[in-house]
Amino acid sequence: MADATGTLAQAIGHARALLGRDPRLAEEQAREILRVVPQAAPAHALLGAALGLQGRTDAAITALAQATRLDPRDADSWRQLGAQLQATGDSAGAARAVAGELQASTHHPALHRAALALAGNDLPVAERLLRAHLKETPDDIAALRMLAELAGRLGRYPDARTLLEHALAIAPGFTAARYNLAIVLYRQQRGVEALATIETLLDADPDNPAYRTLKAAILTAVGDLDAAADDFAQLLAERPHQPKIWMSFGHTLKTIGRQADAIAAYRRAIAGDPRLGESWWSLANLKTVRFDADDIAAMTAGAARSDLRPEDALHFHFALGKAHEDAGEDAVAFDHYATGNRLRRAQLPFDVGVFVRRVERAETVLTPAFFAARAGQGCLAPDPIFVLGMPRAGSTLIEQILASHPLIEGTQELSEIQMLARRDAGADGPDYPATLAGLDPEKLAALGAEYLERTRIQRKTDRPYFIDKMPNNWAHVPFIQLILPNARIIDARRHPLACGFSNFKQHFARGQAFSYDLADIGGFYAAYIRLMAHIDTVLPGRVVRVFHEAVIDDTEAEVRKLLGALGLDFDPACLRFHENARAVRTASSEQVRQPIFRDGLDQWRRFDPWLGPLRDGLGDALANYPYAS
Repeated sequence: MADATGTLAQAIGHARALLGRDPRLAEEQAREILRVVPQAAPAHALLGAALGLQGRTDAAITALAQATRLDPRDADSWRQLGAQLQATGDSAGAARAVAGELQASTHHPALHRAALALAGNDLPVAERLLRAHLKETPDDIAALRMLAELAGRLGRYPDARTLLEHALAIAPGFTAARYNLAIVLYRQQRGVEALATIETLLDADPDNPAYRTLKAAILTAVGDLDAAADDFAQLLAERPHQPKIWMSFGHTLKTIGRQADAIAAYRRAIAGDPRLGESWWSLANLKTVRFDADDIAAMTAGAARSDLRPEDALHFHFALGKAHEDAGEDAVAFDHYATGNRLRRAQLPFDVGVFVRRVERAETVLTPAFFAARAGQGCLAPDPIFVLGMPRAGSTLIEQILASHPLIEGTQELSEIQMLARRDAGADGPDYPATLAGLDPEKLAALGAEYLERTRIQRKTDRPYFIDKMPNNWAHVPFIQLILPNARIIDARRHPLACGFSNFKQHFARGQAFSYDLADIGGFYAAYIRLMAHIDTVLPGRVVRVFHEAVIDDTEAEVRKLLGALGLDFDPACLRFHENARAVRTASSEQVRQPIFRDGLDQWRRFDPWLGPLRDGLGDALANYPYAS
């Protein structure tokens, strides 16, 4: 028996030595070993590695999964499986493989139990065990990476980053932790740092498909869209059978205005994996695709599958809602929208009372005297133009109009204000925005300067002004005023029922937890209106308000009025906004590439019988709206 085991090990060792020189020959030898010893886990792992080097990702995943089933203690097989899954865009599968790797590589009893809990997604148990272990052994890099993995699953990205950076300070060669750090930085929208981190990994392993896929996604996030499209195209030329990468490629193509190519990419993703509900929703989210009977039948069958991930199920329902709405089948459409929202709401706990209490504190603390005492403080640069308000309120149209002006550059929805407010003003805490009183003049100036520096990567031209179109910045208008007192602020507003229902039928890529329940939407809108009314009282004239209905009714008059309020001369290019070829990342990307149209203004009326909870949540915000939709 010992001789047979030794012979097997020698054969595998010999074949493994061929991996770097001739992966095809290594594959042949691995298959020959498996013909003789079909249950040899190391041979399945070797086969998976050889197939992965040839770009045959699906086959590599099958082989590596078999290796982990035969020998769950082989951490290297789990690691390779995770890398291949990540290369396909299967982040959930990759996370499970990471948990398997951690479990396999963990010998301390407490860490082993924590890894089991992590693999089973029992996060409270895993966190308790890991924190207890790190209290005794604070420099255990395996435990640090495990706790970072847990924090990432919970969306606690600052914690994940701190843990991973600590692990890398102890062990700079900890490649898996560096890759995890690149993902965390990407999810935090810290594009410059994410790109530098992934480039470091690619310097050592330039053909790694997981690294290359992540780099393309990061390039998309920082606005280097042509380079991202080129990287995705190259990846797919080498590995064409990757549905999730086709979908990511479609997102990039959509953003740069290559709509036909984006549709083809989404269709390619669907053909590769009919369970991929997000690709169907991506087609629907173009707002220009009309599904035919075959498409609706395929989506209906997909939504009924028993092997769907929750994310795919909810995407199918949002897409089916759009398909049936376009077909005039309103009751069926609303039922699908309601189902998709219910599934998503279960994943995102939300309490509108947090925002109501925040507004109440603002009304008490942020007085005219408060702002007068801080006049002249902050960073005095006039560069940013903030377009904010509720999502789906016409802010992308305003952005596109302004970005057509020769002095204004459009960027995207930037997260820096929210990040800085959380980090330095306690925006996630119970006392915000009263905590703004604790920021001294030096800190306010530094924060304004840091915002400009962090957003510089998004600026591709030498135009003096740029747009930050993050809608949720409405909650941070006082913070913006303090750190950037010369920035322009535009409040994009739309009829509450039209805006509210538009949010309800939209599945957002991230955030917007308020938007998956009609009552929450109403309460959130009411809180936003209330804060903006307070700002009008304490800082009169500070915010420029633009009503969507007015822009639709008389575009030129409203554009002239808006530019005048910003202190800029009128330019006729702003009326030809639909000719602007700039990249647009939001759900309205295709709509703002067309001339003004009124089609969407009254669409909500067809669904009015089901909008009672939205009306109730809106309260006075509905009664006081100055335009009828």
